[in-house]
Amino acid sequence: MAMAEFAFNNKVHTATKSSPFQVNYGREPKMGFDIGKKGKNEKTEEFVREIKERYEKARAALVRVQEKMKRQADRNRKEAEEYRIENKVLISTKNFSIELMKKVTKKLTEKFIGLYMVRKVVSENVVELELLTLLRIHPVVNVRRIIKYREQVEGQKKIPPPPIEVAGEKEYEVEEILDRQERRGKMKYLVK
Repeated sequence: MAMAEFAFNNKVHTATKSSPFQVNYGREPKMGFDIGKKGKNEKTEEFVREIKERYEKARAALVRVQEKMKRQADRNRKEAEEYRIENKVLISTKNFSIELMKKVTKKLTEKFIGLYMVRKVVSENVVELELLTLLRIHPVVNVRRIIKYREQVEGQKKIPPPPIEVAGEKEYEVEEILDRQERRGKMKYLVK
């Protein structure tokens, strides 16, 4: 373990361009057995000044690297949407198990479910929802797992007219057949 620590402290760091040992002590570590000199060290003030300069250089280099990393990370980051109490939201099913969704395959499940209300805003990234007990998930969720519910614009979704009962069977009134297609041996019609 001591050899690994020595090797790590002797290696030049990419951000500071010097080894951790040199940044802390102002010199490279001794590789062998050197006999130390006895007597008064007259270069103490110069040594302290050099150490402070090295610390400042290392700190400046780390700040530059940190800013560069932050710029890179923020490139694809967008502002979190602001939620308020009683906002209507939909919750993502991306990380739900198939058993929880009660579906045969994950491919056929909805991407977002429900219409839930925000009960409490814990922080700008976390909200508490009013969930059904059947859902069996924790009510406090990250805002990345929810989206705001948007009311449908008038005319956006056409509600089909109710069926007409003829001789006890439900039938629909058709104005015209727009298109037809055969799928798996059955004819499918696009009607108006």
